[in-house]
Amino acid sequence: MTPVSWRKSSYSQNGGNCIEVAPDFPGLIPVRDSKDPSGPALLFPSDAWRSFVAAVQADEFGMV
Repeated sequence: MTPVSWRKSSYSQNGGNCIEVAPDFPGLIPVRDSKDPSGPALLFPSDAWRSFVAAVQADEFGMV
């Protein structure tokens, strides 16, 4: 089995409210809670993940 390379957001701090993504899977983006690395991961189609990231960057969710 090939090891998975998980990546944390560059905005993550040490507060523990972080997610990690593993961009090494063609067509899928696994997402997990960084506090539970042996726990489950949610799988998103790459297109859906890119749309989500673009919406966050455009502040479409109105969060501060």
